[in-house]
Amino acid sequence: MIELGKMNTLEVVREEDHGIYLEAGIDGEILVPVREVAEGTRIGDMLEVFIYRDSEDRLIATTKTPMAMVGDYAVLEVMQVTPHGAFLDWGLMKDLMLPFGEQKRKVSQGMHVVVRVYVDEETRRIAATARLGRYLGKTDRKYLENEEVNVMIVDRTDLGYRVVVEKEDWGLLYHNQIFQALHVGQGLKAYVFSTRTDGKLDLILEKPGPEKAMTLSKQILDRLQQSDGYIDVGDKSDPSQILAMFNVSKKTYKRALSQLYKEKKIVFEGEGIRLVVK
Repeated sequence: MIELGKMNTLEVVREEDHGIYLEAGIDGEILVPVREVAEGTRIGDMLEVFIYRDSEDRLIATTKTPMAMVGDYAVLEVMQVTPHGAFLDWGLMKDLMLPFGEQKRKVSQGMHVVVRVYVDEETRRIAATARLGRYLGKTDRKYLENEEVNVMIVDRTDLGYRVVVEKEDWGLLYHNQIFQALHVGQGLKAYVFSTRTDGKLDLILEKPGPEKAMTLSKQILDRLQQSDGYIDVGDKSDPSQILAMFNVSKKTYKRALSQLYKEKKIVFEGEGIRLVVK
């Protein structure tokens, strides 16, 4: 049985002038249009294809990978708005529909919107929704403090950036914990700081604990060795200088310098630090 809106590996069973057909079990045979058939493809070959519905609601396969599949969150561009809804570019010939009822606010051509891709239970068509809340926070998953998670930035608020965590939960990156440029739609790693009473997660971008400190200490020592033993970024340097060189907060940087100083690996000199040569 195929997975609609996902990648499937299916066998080529028939060749025609207009394309090839793949065996899909109870779903019958599914066409891959001739324009997408690679030269040399033969009956018996196994192809990895994405399954969706064409403009006539027939199952069809493509060897292209869309920008987002069912269950994924993505930022997609509005290509046109019709009386039926908005249509988004998701990397396939047929645009992805964002029904009016699934829009949080009115959209227009050229806008970029954060959506989740889903299969409509009534029509069995693949569509997009901007109403993300109905899919998030519905599991009983428990997160550990300092656990590494995958997040995608959804929007910016007064407190920070709201993110989708592991495609399952809401999280927040506070402005005072962010030391790099971020943008809506960006995917990145984050770490669980705490779980709030409402189940939402407070997150940080810097890896906590001794492992992070060890990694940063090595980066500092490597930079010193590459710079003839001296760099002009010390414990009193502007946070922007520290961010530009090591991509960490001033607090984290000072903690690493303090440890290196205790280990007698560096000394403070002028506005910067110098490597101790033994």
